Amino acid sequence: MILNFILVLLVTVEQILSSPARRVERVAIETYLNKARAVLDRVPLIDGHNDFAMSLRDYARNQVGDLDINDLTALEPWASSPSSHTDINRLRQGKIGAQFWSAYVGCTTQYKDAVSKTWEQIDVIHRMVEANPTTFEFVTSAQGIEDAFAQGKIGSLIGVEGGHSIDSSLAVLRMMYDMGVRYMTMTHSCATPWADNSQVDNPGGVAVHDGLTPFGKTVVAEMNRLGMLLDLSHVSRKTMRDALETSTAPVIFSHSSAYALCNNTRNVPDDILQLVALNGGIVMVNFFPSFVTCSSTATVQDVANHMDHIRNVAGVDHIGIGADYNGITEVPVGLKDVSEYPNLFAELLARGWAETDLEKIAGLNLLRVLRGAESVRDQMAVTGVKPFDEWIPQADLPAESLPCSTGQTKNEQSSPQ
Repeated sequence: MILNFILVLLVTVEQILSSPARRVERVAIETYLNKARAVLDRVPLIDGHNDFAMSLRDYARNQVGDLDINDLTALEPWASSPSSHTDINRLRQGKIGAQFWSAYVGCTTQYKDAVSKTWEQIDVIHRMVEANPTTFEFVTSAQGIEDAFAQGKIGSLIGVEGGHSIDSSLAVLRMMYDMGVRYMTMTHSCATPWADNSQVDNPGGVAVHDGLTPFGKTVVAEMNRLGMLLDLSHVSRKTMRDALETSTAPVIFSHSSAYALCNNTRNVPDDILQLVALNGGIVMVNFFPSFVTCSSTATVQDVANHMDHIRNVAGVDHIGIGADYNGITEVPVGLKDVSEYPNLFAELLARGWAETDLEKIAGLNLLRVLRGAESVRDQMAVTGVKPFDEWIPQADLPAESLPCSTGQTKNEQSSPQ
């Protein structure tokens, strides 16, 4: 009796799966996927945020010389880690054309060893690229991204995730630019002495600075002068507004989604989306379910909903992708790792998005934004703007920073004994 029931059930399932309607559906899905892949063959898919460098630190102690990163799906501890989403084979399958690799160190390093640890992460990104020259090309400009893509390589850029990494020093900021850093996230999960982070917008949160301090606005001006993109993911709403009012260059949100669909303070409210459009910037949509559905689960359709919303509020010219792979422990169904980006583009095609719009969100929007920052840099150079060289006022530094500081001049330091 039970056996007969199972046989009937199996036959029924097979009939459903092989029905004309399902066959048509599968053909349609494959058609959209083929079109999506063709789009990503034409223009570089540029992801704004991947934490693979943090995985290199956690799993390989930054020892990349002999590490084969072509396939990490069977190599422990990568294979069993819920936050291991990246290797070369999967990057190729996912049609990635350029990647901002995140140089991230935690807020526990603030006022301690944030600078040296961040430099270690910048260094490991450089060495990873050098160890895989047939796959990666280190680039620092929009033209560099396009040139690498034309050669069949993944253009590799660096973003520093967290303003605490510069230790409130414009000199350190300039040195990081010289090391190849092309964006800095203004804060992470902690305020800096010059900017508030997104957690102050949570219920009960209290602003430390009410946005950007005067020195924080100088940080923005120096980033504009350098041609380094301002990344406003992780910052408070007031910091977002202050930065957008201060910056003369387009800004990015390297890995954030729409607050209207998920009211996590890491996401971007509609009024800020409108300001981003006026600024000419871009919001690169995050795939973390906590930022997509405000839960532990999500689907590729949910991610597409955020893109629909941002398009409706800010316009298609202000959308990009910043999946946050290797920095998240849960992923949407249909976007399990870097190999599945084409699924998102297929979903958007199924919703009626034009292929020209997909080209924009894939990479053309980010290229425009980066060229905008480069243009502002060049214009500031033409007009003779010199490096902003003031130090942060000592009064702006919290008491917790003082045990690790010797002051800024000899007079502020202890007398020799």
